[in-house]
Amino acid sequence: MSTVREAVDVEVPVHTAYNQWTQFEDFPKFMEGVEEVRQLDERRNHWKTSIGGVRREFDTEIVDQLADDRITWRSVDGDTRQRGSVRFERLDDTRTRVELTMDVEPSGMAEKGADMLGVIDRRVKGDLHRFKEYIEQHGGETGAWRGRIRPVDSGPAH
Repeated sequence: MSTVREAVDVEVPVHTAYNQWTQFEDFPKFMEGVEEVRQLDERRNHWKTSIGGVRREFDTEIVDQLADDRITWRSVDGDTRQRGSVRFERLDDTRTRVELTMDVEPSGMAEKGADMLGVIDRRVKGDLHRFKEYIEQHGGETGAWRGRIRPVDSGPAH
């Protein structure tokens, strides 16, 4: 499993950055290779991706979510095995640090080769910088979900 960690400072208040990140169905607007994210319920999302010509579908489950602080998830079904967390750190009234940490287990020769060449690291870095541009250009969030999801023991992570 490969670990990717990246951070970006965005010129919006912490609640704005957090609120936008909770709009999972907007991810294709700034995440390269993400074709669709469909929110199934408050915990689960269905993803369709196409990276380097390899198409994948998988489901993720949010295991911990605290407004203006963090969202933690893991894959629970499908071709992709990953887990991760995005954290939001208030720098001041108008700036926020967004830090993304992901553990990804590449499957297939193409994905393993891409991982060895640092493609996953570059993709995450690019996605965070596109998020920065997206949220700063809009000047506000497109929606918000401020509920609390607490960890529960729901079986082994994928």
